[in-house]
Amino acid sequence: MTVTIVGSQLGDEGKGGIVDVYGEEADVVVRYQGGDNAGHTVVHEGTEYKLSLVPSGAIRGKVNVLGNGCVVNPRTLFDELDTLRERGLDPDVRVAERAHVILPYHRLLDGIEEDVKSEDDDEIGTTGRGIGPTYEDKAGRRGVRVGDLLDADVLRERLEYAVPQKRALVEDVYGLDIDDLEDPDALDLEALYDEFAGYGERLAEEDMTVNAGDYLASAMDDGANVMFEGAQGTVLDIDHGNYPFVTSSNPTAGGACTGSGLSPAVVGDGEVVGIVKAYLSRVGSGPMPTELGGVPGDTPDYDGDPENPRTEREELAVHIREAGGEYGTVTGRPRRVGWLDVPMLRHAARVNGFTGLAVNHVDTLAGLDEVKVGHTYTLDGEELETMPATTEQWADCEAEFRTFEGWAERDWAEVAEQGYEALPENARTYLEYLEDELDAAVYAVGVGPGRSETIVRENPF
Repeated sequence: MTVTIVGSQLGDEGKGGIVDVYGEEADVVVRYQGGDNAGHTVVHEGTEYKLSLVPSGAIRGKVNVLGNGCVVNPRTLFDELDTLRERGLDPDVRVAERAHVILPYHRLLDGIEEDVKSEDDDEIGTTGRGIGPTYEDKAGRRGVRVGDLLDADVLRERLEYAVPQKRALVEDVYGLDIDDLEDPDALDLEALYDEFAGYGERLAEEDMTVNAGDYLASAMDDGANVMFEGAQGTVLDIDHGNYPFVTSSNPTAGGACTGSGLSPAVVGDGEVVGIVKAYLSRVGSGPMPTELGGVPGDTPDYDGDPENPRTEREELAVHIREAGGEYGTVTGRPRRVGWLDVPMLRHAARVNGFTGLAVNHVDTLAGLDEVKVGHTYTLDGEELETMPATTEQWADCEAEFRTFEGWAERDWAEVAEQGYEALPENARTYLEYLEDELDAAVYAVGVGPGRSETIVRENPF
């Protein structure tokens, strides 16, 4: 069977930890979209592992597949694999031959474009990892795929077509001198060919590439349980998110089909677990109706200092940010923080068809006198229960809050060991409200970063 793990918000919901919790029953873990912009942290036997490309199943010794919907930076891939091996693990990672390759010029152009947009305050807040430009080349039919790295003649042909275009873009559109760039080799055809042909040789030597759909179908025919691991979150989906403040792929459950080569029926017959952070956070620009305190450069029109809060709301944001460790795994940037946004979650539940929920960071909210949620929006005098279609409308929405009584600090390791009924009553009331609103049962509750600090009520496998 299949279990699809989907972020229900703006990313950073704790998907990697839930993949790790449920991973014992999985035989294969599949990343189906995104690239090394998808930071996730897994704590295994007291040891913390920070990954950005390798699927979380690598920590449990599972077979891991980077599907055709991913964009793969071979530098990052082999750096992470080598690091894991140095730490005593033996990760088994396969890469779809149809997945597209992030080349140095993609990262270069990502940074240049973001710099240009920043001059007009239109930057998206990308990680600068070249994700968007790689997907642009994929859609423009000028990309390099993993399978191309295995054939030196094909790789040279692809680069001979793409590199002159990238050089012209840098010189003629952006008006930059290539020799003055920090990494001029990013636009040097021969340097690129030598490096990436070498990656192709290593992929072949280690027998890492697969025809993903065929490989996964065969595994399932043999009885394998497959877990799909989404990156980012629903509201960062390029089709269903708050465009243009989105990623360049489909983190939603539908992406598990197109990004793996398995059919919608296969994914739909399995479980789809929505991962929810008990409050809201985001990195980068864009609307956030329930935001408590801003981050300079990300929060529109915010000119404060998150380290020196001026209001009670800002003090609360700082408290939650510090308690929850709300800093980007990949970027290290402070995340914007707000109350839980339930219209956002209703949107996510509809788009993904959640069969269950995993709610993380319930412990982070402990000790507050009251906990709020944005229950609905008001837009032009009308009450809305879900997100409007355009980002401009969403930015004009005012959140209407519902207040819950807070819950006290506990020995959360002890709570996790005892189970759901050991949670504070007010925390359970909060969780049961979410079940009612999203019409999905809470399968798991995270009360700490480790696998043993997650209360499992139901195993989707």
